[in-house]
Amino acid sequence: MLAIEKQEEDRVFVHLCGPLNADLMQAGLEDLIEAAEDLTNGTMLYVIDDFEWPTAGALAVELKMMPDLLRLLGKFRKCAVLCDAGWIRKVAEIEGMLIPGLEIKSFVSKDREAAENWLTRA
Repeated sequence: MLAIEKQEEDRVFVHLCGPLNADLMQAGLEDLIEAAEDLTNGTMLYVIDDFEWPTAGALAVELKMMPDLLRLLGKFRKCAVLCDAGWIRKVAEIEGMLIPGLEIKSFVSKDREAAENWLTRA
């Protein structure tokens, strides 16, 4: 499941849980693009539960949509990643070092309040 919700004027919530096939990836990424359409200086709360690798079809969809996804990078200034898998938190923070203008910080799931507080700070 890849669920996307625009929670506030400047905040998008992403929830990734379990397996992703091509149809779920397509729908989720389209929802993300729509939710971020009017954002400037936005934030994202990204919760990852029960991670499973996406199917090959899902990865193909993501690659096909990559130009649209790259355009989203300038719409966000901060992303908080909540996940209990340490390797996912580490990868997220490395991505944050590689993407100019986007600060990514990771948290364990129980620290959701801290993540939300971090997102609201300037």
